[in-house]
Amino acid sequence: MSLWLIDADTLATGRFVLSPLAETIGCLRDLELERAEHPGRRAWMDAVLPAYRAHMAADPVAHRMVREGLVALRTRWNADFLTPPPLGVFEPDFEDEVAVVRATPPARARADLEVSAGGPLPEILVRDDLPAIAAATFAEVWRYAVEPYWPRRRRVLEADIIARTRQLSLDGWAAALEGLRPGIRWLGDGRLQVNLAEYPPRHAHGAQLFLVPVTSAHGWVTWEEGVRYAKVYPCAGELAGPDPVRVPRALARLLGEGRAAVLTFLDDPKSTTQLVALTGLPLGSVGRHLKILLEARLADRRRSGRSVLYYRTRAGDALVDAQRTP
Repeated sequence: MSLWLIDADTLATGRFVLSPLAETIGCLRDLELERAEHPGRRAWMDAVLPAYRAHMAADPVAHRMVREGLVALRTRWNADFLTPPPLGVFEPDFEDEVAVVRATPPARARADLEVSAGGPLPEILVRDDLPAIAAATFAEVWRYAVEPYWPRRRRVLEADIIARTRQLSLDGWAAALEGLRPGIRWLGDGRLQVNLAEYPPRHAHGAQLFLVPVTSAHGWVTWEEGVRYAKVYPCAGELAGPDPVRVPRALARLLGEGRAAVLTFLDDPKSTTQLVALTGLPLGSVGRHLKILLEARLADRRRSGRSVLYYRTRAGDALVDAQRTP
């Protein structure tokens, strides 16, 4: 297993952050593999995959770089310069993040790609403009595949960060990291297990520690030695499906728009994180609506591990179904 050795200062300042570039990298990798784990992501992929295929067909250098540096089926290792750690600012800007990729020295880019490729580079990648091509590729994928969907994705990611930050404040790092991704957990005594791969421990003393959610099912680790270390992980919430749940108008008039939306989405058990993502409501509002629905016995809850899942009772089902009946 891979361990990061972390001192008290690094642990105390560690935090969950957003990264538009990390979201773009996750989306690019999913598009290349044509992998979508649930209906919401499938709908997105069906919409943008033709543009991605045309993009890669028109730029064979970029396509080979993606295959060797991000998919890397042979080594399972990303080319480090393609996945820089986030800057960790409150309002991340995609252009600032991609500028880090563009500024990579050409020799380092080639060396990183050789590691991920597991051997000498193919002739098509033996060139000095790899960082510029990588940055341009990320910018183009961001333009057509991520930016148009970013407001929705950002709400999903922020909901995950809010829920995990709350867990962190209440129960510490062990609870916040539970279920983050198979292989990552807090072992105590300054030891953070980041995956199950067998690599030597890395000393992250005095560095910044970031946890970065993405909507992709694929995660990775990344670092700038001695400065920033980040674990990118799949977020808990899912993107809404192609046909969002519609809140019956009569139910909205009866309960109010927000409360009716929460009740309508409880057709199967959901966490507050998922409800925040699906409804677009603040966490506090979702919590208040759930409290009232529980008191009215229209909803109930059960614990799953450290998560609490909410669902409609029979009375809640009857109320929602009655409004859907023609």
